[in-house]
Amino acid sequence: MTRGRTALGVLAAGAAAGAASAAWGSLVERRRFGLRWETVPVLPEGSRDVTVLHLSDIHMAPWQADKQQWLRDLSLVEPDFIVNTGDNLGHPTANAAVEYALEPFRGVPGAFAYGSNDFYAPSPRNPLRYFSGPSRMGHAAEPVGLDVDRQTAFFESLGWLDVNDHAHAIELRGSRFELFGTSDAHRDWDRLDLLPTNVDEMRSDVPWSEDEDGPAAVALGITHAPYRRVLDAFVTQGADVVFAGHTHGGQVAVPGVGALVTNSDLPRRFASGLHKWEHRNHWSWLEVSAGIGTSIYAPVRFACRPEAVVVTLTARTV
Repeated sequence: MTRGRTALGVLAAGAAAGAASAAWGSLVERRRFGLRWETVPVLPEGSRDVTVLHLSDIHMAPWQADKQQWLRDLSLVEPDFIVNTGDNLGHPTANAAVEYALEPFRGVPGAFAYGSNDFYAPSPRNPLRYFSGPSRMGHAAEPVGLDVDRQTAFFESLGWLDVNDHAHAIELRGSRFELFGTSDAHRDWDRLDLLPTNVDEMRSDVPWSEDEDGPAAVALGITHAPYRRVLDAFVTQGADVVFAGHTHGGQVAVPGVGALVTNSDLPRRFASGLHKWEHRNHWSWLEVSAGIGTSIYAPVRFACRPEAVVVTLTARTV
């Protein structure tokens, strides 16, 4: 009888702990927006610092007023450049909410690469399926389309550059930058075959490409989903820093263990944070954001707060 009562007590305690964890993750932690600060020494010696604000996986729904206000308040960071790595829309009528949230960044230069949730609305999923490998678009029904054209027009009106399988050259605070990116590798939309052509053409067009006395440009790779093929290609192309999102930092993590999944072929230890990514005896800095939002059908985070990332690009040390 005592053993039975003990077992029932353990089960009851476990159920209570599970319920408390679920309540914390769905009601509290997913709305505990925070900033992570990183410093990356990639600029030429003597350069002024460049502050980059990395936004990813906003997954905006129209009713998420707290998220919208928090994003607006990020303008207080006074970034020099915005990197947006996609999955901005979380509902078919969310465009106006995204525009309201990001309007304070008008006139701040930036670049954006899209995820699938900039094109298609989220749908209900069994979260246990993520443990069997990266998710895929369902074929049971045609996914609800999102107004990506409106979003693109808005981003470009802010002064942001489209790096979905494109490359650009810019100058920030006296430093030269080359930007190149891909479309969402999670949906096999990335066109890695275009990267060498785009980067070569970009370098031939910029006015400093023949300035042999000037410092080398800093290369930034930008993508939504950090699949290994994309990261390897970026390292091959000479990226100094790679920005990515998509993973949500695992969204649910175990303290002391970390992320359980990345929803890609990225190893779990790279699920979020600043790392070095190595390929064929070369490496790039890899910045993976844990993201700001979640799908409206899986509104929970545990041991993985939503985040934006402030990356200070600073001069290399000799």
